[in-house]
Amino acid sequence: MRSDLIFGALTHVNNRYKLCQLASKATRKLHKPNTRLQDTTNEVLDRFKDTVPMDTATEPTEISGRAA
Repeated sequence: MRSDLIFGALTHVNNRYKLCQLASKATRKLHKPNTRLQDTTNEVLDRFKDTVPMDTATEPTEISGRAA
């Protein structure tokens, strides 16, 4: 069921709003023609359950001491 997938994904993403944003972006990128959108969404949530979608190593960091 989708609710199980959502609660599984919430173990890695604490903010529900952020989870919705990440899931919608990932669904748009992973969706293939001639497949159901619901299946793609379930696949994305299943991937979020197994991995951390918001890896801190990929987020840009602000450089301090840089001249403006």
